[in-house]
Amino acid sequence: MKLVVIDYESGNLRSVSRALESHGVAPLVTDDSSNFDDADAMVLPGVGSGPAAMDALRQRKLIDPIKNFIASGRPFLGVCLGLQLLMDCTEEGDEACLGVVKGSAKHLPSGLKVPHMGWNSVRFQHQHPVLDGIPQDSYFYFVHSYYASPEDPAGISGTTEYGISFCSIYAKDNLIATQFHPEKSGPVGLRFYKNFVSLAST
Repeated sequence: MKLVVIDYESGNLRSVSRALESHGVAPLVTDDSSNFDDADAMVLPGVGSGPAAMDALRQRKLIDPIKNFIASGRPFLGVCLGLQLLMDCTEEGDEACLGVVKGSAKHLPSGLKVPHMGWNSVRFQHQHPVLDGIPQDSYFYFVHSYYASPEDPAGISGTTEYGISFCSIYAKDNLIATQFHPEKSGPVGLRFYKNFVSLAST
């Protein structure tokens, strides 16, 4: 299986790669879109600023290849900022994003300690194969100041409470994304990656 992890200098690449390697996958970490053509699955990790990440993707000419990959129906996983970048835009700098999912990335409400950092539980809203074997209300590790707000609730597979209830898992068809970091979330996070690898293998 060929699984690509996108390197655009905005992701926790080593931790993501180690999590995948623990399930027998040797991911190809790359910023060369020619590697996408025969890839079976893709991971878009992300930390930091949304506008900076979009600029990095734009400079590497990765925006259309990523969108084309998702449109092909092959398994795609966005992690943390990788979820927010799927939206139409982000409030951070009023930046346009990938526009794969209708909605926007919004700043967490004022009055809350930002970033939201540490362990928090996820309430599953509906089942998806990527959640197989993971107990309801499992705890995952978060570090973020913005959150994705999809317009269509059908893709919101998990929600988390932090001042508000926000989308912490988006999972619809081949498109999967999390606001938390599975690679930093212990056994349940590794199970999440295992399920993603299983999806990519079918």
